[in-house]
Parts: sequence; C-alpha cells; structure tokens
Amino acid sequence: MVRACADTTMDNSTLLHDLITHAAQRAPHQPALTWRSETLSYEALSKAVAAFAAGVVEQGVARGERIAIYLDKRIETVVAAFGAAAAGAVFVPLNPLLKPEQVAYILRDCNVRLLLTSPERLDTLQTVLATCHDLRKVVWLGSKPETKTGDIPLISWEALLSGSNAKPHRSIDTDMAAILYTSGSTGKPKGVVLSHRNMVAGAKSVAQYLENCADDTLLAALPLSFDAGFSQLTTAFHAGARVVLLNYLMPRDVLSALQKEKVTGLTAVPPLYIQLSELNWPEGITDHLRYFANTGGRMPRETLGKLRAALPRTKPYLMYGLTEAFRSTYLPPQEVDRRPDSIGKAIPNAEILVLREDGSECAPNEPGELVHRGALVGMGYWNDAEKTSERYKPLPGRESGLVLPEIAVFSGDTVRRDEEGYLYFIGRRDEMIKTSGYRVSPTEIEEVVYSTQRVGEVAAFGVPHPALGQAVVLVVTPPADSSLDPADLLADVRLRLPAYMLPAKIDVRPGPLPRNPNGKIDRKLLAGEFVELFEKAAS
Repeated sequence: MVRACADTTMDNSTLLHDLITHAAQRAPHQPALTWRSETLSYEALSKAVAAFAAGVVEQGVARGERIAIYLDKRIETVVAAFGAAAAGAVFVPLNPLLKPEQVAYILRDCNVRLLLTSPERLDTLQTVLATCHDLRKVVWLGSKPETKTGDIPLISWEALLSGSNAKPHRSIDTDMAAILYTSGSTGKPKGVVLSHRNMVAGAKSVAQYLENCADDTLLAALPLSFDAGFSQLTTAFHAGARVVLLNYLMPRDVLSALQKEKVTGLTAVPPLYIQLSELNWPEGITDHLRYFANTGGRMPRETLGKLRAALPRTKPYLMYGLTEAFRSTYLPPQEVDRRPDSIGKAIPNAEILVLREDGSECAPNEPGELVHRGALVGMGYWNDAEKTSERYKPLPGRESGLVLPEIAVFSGDTVRRDEEGYLYFIGRRDEMIKTSGYRVSPTEIEEVVYSTQRVGEVAAFGVPHPALGQAVVLVVTPPADSSLDPADLLADVRLRLPAYMLPAKIDVRPGPLPRNPNGKIDRKLLAGEFVELFEKAAS
C-alpha cells in the first residue's frame, strides 16, 4: 500500500541555495542526491555547493554574472547550479541535447562568463568558442581536455573546489538566480529570467500540493534546463527529500529506476507517459510510487487510463505550467475521475485568470487567455524588452494608482473555466489551426485520435491550403508491435470529428516522433515538412 508522507517541518528559505543549507542543518546525514551508485548527504551537498560558490568568486565571477552548465544530469550539475546561486551569480542550464551553434547562441546572448562542461562536450564547441566574446573561463570535469580554447583558461573541477576562502556576493530574494532558455520552436530561444523568490516560492507551492516530505524519493527524468525538471530538485530540497538523477535512453530505463530506487514521485511530459503506458509495469512499483504528475501538455485520456490501471494505488496529478511562471495549476487526484481533461485550479500562492482581448474576465466556458499573477511570475526575457512587454504586462482594469504596477504573465495559451472554476486547456495561440473559418485546437484532434487506440503517437497541425486557409495534417506512429492503415484511422475519426476538423493528410511513420529539447513532440518541426504540400498539389 502506498504510504502518505508523514508531517515534517519545512524550512523558511528565501534564497535558492538555502533550500540545501537549511535541509543540511535539520538532517545533515539525510540522503539528498543520487547519481548512478553515488549518493550525497545534505551535509556533503551543502559543503560542495559552498566550495563551488567560493571557487567561482575567486575566479573573478562578479555578482549577477552568468555561469553556464553544459552537462548531462550528474551531481556536479546540481552543485554548480546551486553553487552559482550561492555565489551571487546566475546559472544558465543548457540542455545537453543542444548542438554547438545553439549553445554558442545562448553563451553570447546572456554574456556567459564561466562555462562548466565535459572534455567531450567542449570538443564539440571548439569551432564556436571564438564567437563567445564574454567567456572568460572554462571549468572541465574528468580527464584533461585536448581542445584548443585560445585565450580562454581551462580549470579543473577539483582545482575550482580546492579550498578557496572567497566570500560570496550578497544576494536578496529579488536578485536573479537563473536564466532558463525556451526551446526556440518559434525562432531563437528566449531566456526566461527567474529570481530566487520565484524559484523558492515555486518549490514551496509545489511541495505543498504534492505533499512532499523527507520520506520522498523523486526521480529527475526531465532535463534540468526545463522548469519542470529543475523543480524536482527545488521541491525535494525544500522538503528534505532525496532526488535520483536519471539520463535515460529508453522508457524502460525509467521503469527500472523507479523500481530500483523505490521512487515515490515521478513527474514527466505526455510523450514519455505515452511510451510508458505501453510497457508492462512491475507490480511492486505501485507499492511505493505515491504519485505521478503530468506537465508540458495535456495527457491523452487513453494514456491516463492505462497508467491508472497499471498503478491503481498511485495518485495522478494533472498539472499545467509555463517557464515564465514556473508552475500555474494542478488538478487534485480526487477530481480526476470527474474531470480527467481538466488542468485544475491555481496552485497555492498564485491566481489564474481567463481574460478576453480587452482584459475583461471571460464568462464560464468562454475561451480566453490564461493569465498568471503572483510570486512565481518571472522577471522577463533576458535582453529582449520587446518580447518581455508582449508577455509580461499589468492587468487591464486593475491599476491601483501605484507608480509601479503589478506585472502578470500573459501565457498565450487559450483555456476555458467551467462553472465550478476548473480550467481546461484548449491550445496555444500560435499553434491553433485556422481552417474553413474555424479555429481548431490540435490537442482536441490528437485526443480523438488517441481514443481510437489505433496509434502510438500523434501530432496534429495546420499547413497552408489555397482554399481552406490551413488544412489539418496528422503525423502518426503505429502502436507497439502493430501496423496502422491510414484509411482505417480516417474512417474512425470521421465518426468522431466534424468535417472541418478532419485531416486532409495522414502520414504514418515509425516512432518515436521528434521531440524538442524539453521532451515535447515538436509540432512545428513536423509542420515544416509539409509547408508546400498543397501548393504542389494545386500546381
């Protein structure tokens, strides 16, 4: 039987790194972080964080300067992130899947001063390092790299942590702590700036509704460059729990880690859950897995049903978040049977509004833009005043006469709120399909396709069409160990969708479908393959 967490005293941290320091003061020998066969206690993790902070200050990193981390998930990745914050600097976690030009763009965009990476990754950057004019130091792990770095000094991890007494710069909770870069599916990636207050408030809020405590073990399967991935660290450290770092190759690796480490909490995105739902879950997992939480898009109802059947004693949490505000809503497990398509209500210490174009509140079940206000609202986009002013704005009609108005995040996502106040995701404004005079949500189409149980994965999107404006295209994969006839699938969805929502093209290909760096199916990349499909057909 899955046990509930016992009551535990949470800390009153205001700075990000204090989450670790305070946990070490409460329970120094409590396990904090596991990577492969190595586990660090909170005391050991706290000392490593302090040593990194002193080391980077001694290397000349000034208050507020950026430290980039280009590594897979490992103990040093975590130490560096929290150590940068402890130093009074700003950490920039780079997704390990990024290519050299993408890494170089981010290093230039936020004027990174110090880069932490491995010799292997450094070698891939050799041709682009010269373009990163603000980079002053490179810290490496493992064997000494042979890469030529020009005038940029190389420092080993061991040397950086070797006994510096340099004092960290003073920080307060409104100072920058991190810059998280979005995937850049609509152009160059944007750097979302988060303060210590944003990240600590997020940790406290999420840990509250997930009921995290020191008895928990959380699996960090998502990239730490993704807000939901990094949240596994902050919520666990706030509660004094243990985090297991996992760099998985196959979905089955996730199941193995859940079983081996007796994980109590798993957070993942729908594409991973879709794959996991097709596997046979070891029976013992449900004895210790207290919850599974979904973020990064709506989980198909078919997938949710399969997971709940495999995990009958595990609580499902359906969540919604955006990097600009870390986390926004969740659906309590007891509501899942009544409203499985809902993203719930606002998380603790946040207010979620559904607004019309003029800023007025939408009526029940009227589609509008999701707007988030509260302590989790980020500081804006790094070095991009135009995009910041589009997304971070004062609430219309709520001006109080203050010289400095409150700023909310306008998500760009279309949702509706029912009569009881529960929210339902409709789609991203920039992904809505405009066809035959209608605005169609790709997630609504995908949900219907999944309900046929004929596909493994599906992506729906619109492409230019001379008569319709946009035509609906589906890219699908067959279920595991099965075949898929597009004519049979079309016949099925024809019974479930109105004519204007029917796909004009179904493309069947082997899986999995391409992901963006945060693990979500990349609709825009797929859509790019079909941009001229109907133009060519017309000619």
